[in-house]
Amino acid sequence: MAGSVLTIESQIQCPHGGKALLLTSDQHVMAESPALIETDVHAVLGCPFVVGTSYVPCVTIEWSAGATRVQAVGKPVLTKTSIGKCLNASRVSQGLAVVVSTQQAVSAT
Repeated sequence: MAGSVLTIESQIQCPHGGKALLLTSDQHVMAESPALIETDVHAVLGCPFVVGTSYVPCVTIEWSAGATRVQAVGKPVLTKTSIGKCLNASRVSQGLAVVVSTQQAVSAT
């Protein structure tokens, strides 16, 4: 399935509304701006998640299910259908990342 390529200009957040800081180790593949790749790990800023009385925010997003046919530096680029797992500081999954917006010019499978 084809999907829009995620870039550093995309807007991604954790399921609780924290915003992902989108940086990439690849500067070679451009889809209006540098494309994100499957091995990128993104920090999450401003997650308000609380369990009981404990503040346990999402702090990172780790990715899987990148494009099957498009790569950058030998790694799959991320698409709107990629899976971002949001983790707290103890590396416990707290849900999946939400792609709010992405560029529309380039898609990948």
